[in-house]
Amino acid sequence: MSPDGPVSIRRLSRALAYDGAQIGPLWAYRALGIQGDSLIAFVGRCSVPPRRMIDQEDVRRNARIAGPRMLHFVAEHFDAPPDLEKAVLRQRLFAVLAMEELRRRSRQKIRREGDDLFTGRGAKLSISVATVTPVSGKFHFGINVLRATGVGVVTAGLRELGVAAEDLADGLLLAYQRECARVWDARTRAKGAL
Repeated sequence: MSPDGPVSIRRLSRALAYDGAQIGPLWAYRALGIQGDSLIAFVGRCSVPPRRMIDQEDVRRNARIAGPRMLHFVAEHFDAPPDLEKAVLRQRLFAVLAMEELRRRSRQKIRREGDDLFTGRGAKLSISVATVTPVSGKFHFGINVLRATGVGVVTAGLRELGVAAEDLADGLLLAYQRECARVWDARTRAKGAL
């Protein structure tokens, strides 16, 4: 499969905790045997120790990145060379897709600020970070299934919205794969301007 072609997607059926190690290079290949561009979804708790925090503002604020149960997405793209701006743009695209999916599935208003999602009442639904490794661009996007407490902000979860995590995961995996395939298609058939 071409590294620029379609993205492999998979939703794990078993619970898996997110601790920041999954944002490292080749995690999908080492842990799951999935080689190339990928988006992996799984449900599990979240607890990121300071040594694995990517966003240095979180480190400076001594933030607590944690939740009792989240729907996690970990994407990896093998651009040559790895491009942080492209990773951030993909992260933002994913946030828009997640907002659209949640709006379709929930009766509550969902809004996006950068790479974060909030309910209409201002409760935070998600966490996210983008980074590069020596070989790839990556992002993690986590959506609370259960409300997190003790993290310094008011949060909400999918359960309160009446949204099933597995159904949302399947919808988002397909939406992201389709969007990436359409980007690849558009850039491989467009004649350059003269």
